[in-house]
Amino acid sequence: MPFRSFLGLMLICVVWALNVVVSKLVVGDLGVPPIFYAALRAAVVAIALIPVFRTLPPQWFKTAAVGFAISGGSFALLFLGLKSATPASAAIVNLSGAPLTVLFAILLLKEKIGWRRGVGIAVTFIGVVIAIASPSSMEASSGLYLIAGSAAVAALGAVVLKQLESSAAQVQAWAGLASVIVLLPLSAVTESGQFSAVLAAGWRFVAALCFSGLVVSVLAHTAYFRMLKTYDANLIAPLTLMTPILTIVFGAWLTRDPVGILLITGAGIAVLGVLIIILRPARTYRRGYLVRARL
Repeated sequence: MPFRSFLGLMLICVVWALNVVVSKLVVGDLGVPPIFYAALRAAVVAIALIPVFRTLPPQWFKTAAVGFAISGGSFALLFLGLKSATPASAAIVNLSGAPLTVLFAILLLKEKIGWRRGVGIAVTFIGVVIAIASPSSMEASSGLYLIAGSAAVAALGAVVLKQLESSAAQVQAWAGLASVIVLLPLSAVTESGQFSAVLAAGWRFVAALCFSGLVVSVLAHTAYFRMLKTYDANLIAPLTLMTPILTIVFGAWLTRDPVGILLITGAGIAVLGVLIIILRPARTYRRGYLVRARL
């Protein structure tokens, strides 16, 4: 891989890591309701990709449903969890998405698991449990349960996504539209003070929304999928494991996350487990989906 491409991939990891921290600031410090934030984020993506709607994708309803799972659905759970959980602990729990993707592939795609991937699954879950057991994470255990649910929804969607013929842009566009249709009414029923919170946050919220919708989803994910087509996934997928590490660093720096020895140990073990899994891929899905299941 050329050094320029390596720097580009590292920039993508930085963007993904910052997105978790920025989302924490939006739903935590700025007090924007999480489901409403997820809906507006999806709206930004859908509007940015309006030209894509000119062509109806194959199995458009299934594309929209799967897109909702890996976009609005998983992000809504993530943002709800971030109200109480720290970005650092959230990043580690999100690593459970890789073994969950393998498990869903076993159930839905009849994938067979070898002993190496079995070890990787076990190691990842052990690391996640150790991280959750750290004092700082225990204080936000309810939020981490929601984040674990977010990882599970995204993993399920990623496996079903493999069965679709839609392009990445089509999935992103229809995911945005489906998420808006589902999440806006849900926010209206379950949340309050949406517009007052947005007005109070002002330009900071607008900046965060544009960053999350345009920079993270439209630009970073598009660049990531292009890299998967250009370079061997053996090279790309392991490098993206810099994302949880950077999230811990940014969380400690920007939101003053407490980072203890248990959290660091759990993170290291979980990253090792994911690395084992993605270096021993399944036959019916790509390594890229093991690492990045959200749009």
